[in-house]
Amino acid sequence: MFRKRKKFGPLILNFTENGFSSWSIKIGRWSWNSKARAHRVDLPGPFSWKQDKSRSAN
Repeated sequence: MFRKRKKFGPLILNFTENGFSSWSIKIGRWSWNSKARAHRVDLPGPFSWKQDKSRSAN
């Protein structure tokens, strides 16, 4: 499967074989993904915390 990422500072564009897929923004340890509509915070070590839109609405 073809996947490609292009970084422009904190903005990340994701492409697949069908073209543009999604975009993400990463500032420090915090990131947001347009496709998953999820916030993510990288924690020390191999851990991270994620909150997606569907869970935050409940």
